[in-house]
Amino acid sequence: MSAAVEPFKARRIYLVLRDRISSGALAPGTRLPGEPDLAAEHGVARVTMRRALDQLARDGLVQRRPGVGTFVRGERALPPTVVDFSDVFTHLKEMGRRTEVRLLSFGYVIPAPEVAAALELQAGEAVQRAVRVRRMADGPFSHLTTHVPGRIGRTYSEAELGSQPLLALLERSGVGIGHARQSIGATLAGPEVASVLEVEIGAPLIALTRLVRDEEGHPVEHLRALYRPDRFSFEMRLQRTGAEGARRWSPVAPAGADAPDLPAGAEAPDDPATSGPRARGTARG
Repeated sequence: MSAAVEPFKARRIYLVLRDRISSGALAPGTRLPGEPDLAAEHGVARVTMRRALDQLARDGLVQRRPGVGTFVRGERALPPTVVDFSDVFTHLKEMGRRTEVRLLSFGYVIPAPEVAAALELQAGEAVQRAVRVRRMADGPFSHLTTHVPGRIGRTYSEAELGSQPLLALLERSGVGIGHARQSIGATLAGPEVASVLEVEIGAPLIALTRLVRDEEGHPVEHLRALYRPDRFSFEMRLQRTGAEGARRWSPVAPAGADAPDLPAGAEAPDDPATSGPRARGTARG
């Protein structure tokens, strides 16, 4: 039983120490107590404590000096990279050029019923399915599963998908990208995804589902993306609008763009962390 519980204990200690560092309770340059003392403080085995400290070191939050001790870092080794999702397609293509992608699988399959329904496919119609992992300088941050109607998928090769952004390949094939609808939630990492993203099994992940349509409204891509929350986050920019007595939060339109249309009577959420027309992804680069 302890073998199953220990990884979760290590995760809990990691989160406690990470929060103390990010809040400033543990100042840069602070030398942490030794592993035996920390293990006793948190009531865990020394190997569990070492596992938590190793994760903090991999995230660049502490520096481990053999024979000297473990010290809180003064700053992250790498600055954050901000991706502005207000112009979603431009920035997704730019992300594709600035990050490294590894193609895990590629082929033609009959999709799951929910994917087939989203893509408005005929019964038995095949799709091109690809699974990729995207990395920045400090490691993997996203696991991407895309489904594209077979007639479109056959316009590019496996090698091309492994080296070029999918949206660029779709446009090259003559698809005029029109608009997309996406939803954002949360999930837990299964064994395969955990291994690829280098996280613990059961670790929390941001889950994004996006359906892209062409200019005529036909579905051309279904995306299921899983992100490490320590390397990716969403934000919204909001402004107060409406007449006195009926003020509400509304998304800020991108510079040079028309304000997004909202259904009659709809209001933007009060919580700026939710998904919406104006969002930004932040991935540590």
